[in-house]
Amino acid sequence: MNLRLRSHRNYVLYASLAAAASLAGCATSGVQNPAGSPVVEMRPDERGKVVGTGIESQDLVAVTDKMARKILATPEIASAQTPPRIVLEPVNNETRFTINKDIFLTKIRDQLIEQAAGKVRFLDRAMMATLEREQRLKQQGLVTATADPNVVEFRGADYFLTGSLQSITTRTTQGTSDYVVYAFRLTDARTSEIVWASSAQIKKEGLEDAAYR
Repeated sequence: MNLRLRSHRNYVLYASLAAAASLAGCATSGVQNPAGSPVVEMRPDERGKVVGTGIESQDLVAVTDKMARKILATPEIASAQTPPRIVLEPVNNETRFTINKDIFLTKIRDQLIEQAAGKVRFLDRAMMATLEREQRLKQQGLVTATADPNVVEFRGADYFLTGSLQSITTRTTQGTSDYVVYAFRLTDARTSEIVWASSAQIKKEGLEDAAYR
């Protein structure tokens, strides 16, 4: 009986220690990368080791920087007497890559706002439902208003900025090749004329394909 009792007590003790060690490890160690593969912080415009033949962060940075500079140099923007107002329209992704395509316009917009020194304005059409609800609340007297809420002051667009991503892919037993064209244009909201258009092209080849999200 004593031997059995001693064995049972030892088993309980070992089990408790193992559980405590497991909990301690979970609480302090976090996610562990494979040995010799630490997480490395890199610049967005820097080419890393985890790459494919598709659209990478360095492509995004290079393309949006180029487009923002060219838009600023467009006569309709650079020589405008009053800041033109631009509305962003969704980018059309015709490539094989599943990516957040509208991040291109977001980057171009943010760079223009930062660098244009007030020479161009963007209208936040994504907020229209919220803005209209706020206007109705002011018209009903449910919230205060600093101006006449019955006067429509939502700005109309002077230009629409949109773009497309297109690609040609070649696969053989020797690897994969992807040619991607990043095209953007600025369209006059009154005349429908394209007042500016530009594109960038990037081609990559590799032995292995990659998954994009």
